[in-house]
Amino acid sequence: QVQLVESGGGLVQPGGSLRLSCVGPAHIFSHYEMAWYRQAPGKQRELVASITSGGTADYMEGIQDRFTISRDNAKTTMYLQMNGLKPEDTAIYYCNANFKFPSSISEFWGQGTQVTVSS
Repeated sequence: QVQLVESGGGLVQPGGSLRLSCVGPAHIFSHYEMAWYRQAPGKQRELVASITSGGTADYMEGIQDRFTISRDNAKTTMYLQMNGLKPEDTAIYYCNANFKFPSSISEFWGQGTQVTVSS
């Protein structure tokens, strides 16, 4: 069983920063693409940023100026550095790992960590 565990969420004031972490098995970090998703109350889950096993990152439009995704494969940890946080960033943030095989998709999710941006 693959377990992904997020941490680093919490309550922060607008303009503040948080750094989320996701820890998982070594083999996941050796081969899988990973990503951060978020889901705000009453809204659909959305992809925030993704990063390949080699470190190539992609971001949702308009967020790259504030958020940075990274991974340290040796430490089996993925990060999301969030700066200039806004109330609309409030959501549960989920860690995801995925790999596409010819016949199926291998995908794993963490339990999520709450980020609340409020004054």
